[in-house]
Amino acid sequence: MAAPGGGSVEDEEAEPVLGRLEEEARRRQERLRALRQRALQGKNSGEPEAKQFKEDEEEENVRHREIILRNYDPEDEELKKRKLPPAKPASVEDKVKDQLEAAKPETIIDEVDLTNLAPRKPDWDLKRDVAKKMEKLEKRTQRAIAELIRERLKGQEEELAAAVGSAKQDGSDSD
Repeated sequence: MAAPGGGSVEDEEAEPVLGRLEEEARRRQERLRALRQRALQGKNSGEPEAKQFKEDEEEENVRHREIILRNYDPEDEELKKRKLPPAKPASVEDKVKDQLEAAKPETIIDEVDLTNLAPRKPDWDLKRDVAKKMEKLEKRTQRAIAELIRERLKGQEEELAAAVGSAKQDGSDSD
């Protein structure tokens, strides 16, 4: 689409964005220049002398740091004076003895329950898992046995009643 004046609509929208970005960049550059000027002025006269003195001390400490030679074996006599004597390893035996003594368990013998010490049978877990099922089956078995006994008693009562009845008939015939 052409906008009035020959430019496109997209160009008009892009110009404010680019203008804004350029404006922000220019502001950043001005801030950086101002910071540089302050830093230069601070080094010349703006900083208090105490700060300048501390910076000088730190530089001197860095420059005059003592060289300590631990692993390097120098050939120069002055450097040999600065070499540290070889380090002796610390005695570890005492520490190990203390740890071993601390690790030794004290023997306390109380009454020993042999049932707790005896190993379990290999099928103990199976028995534990089947125990509930066995209780149900045991109840059913007891009911079935009781029912069979009742049936036998009823059968015997009928036979007894029949025998008593036949005995009465036999007895009445003989009178």
